[in-house]
Amino acid sequence: MQCLEERRVECPYCGAGFTCLLDCSAGNQQYTEDCQVCCQPIVFDLFITDGEAEIQLRREDDA
Repeated sequence: MQCLEERRVECPYCGAGFTCLLDCSAGNQQYTEDCQVCCQPIVFDLFITDGEAEIQLRREDDA
């Protein structure tokens, strides 16, 4: 499995598409980054299962 993976995602606030770089070498992760367009905080949930990366994005104020 590659340690870094590029993925196309959409902001859960404004819907703008952008490319993010996932670091799969550290296992499951959760981190926050601001949208490049609307500057709202996006929570990234990264899950590594059987060598495959799955990313879920959500608003910071979602439960």
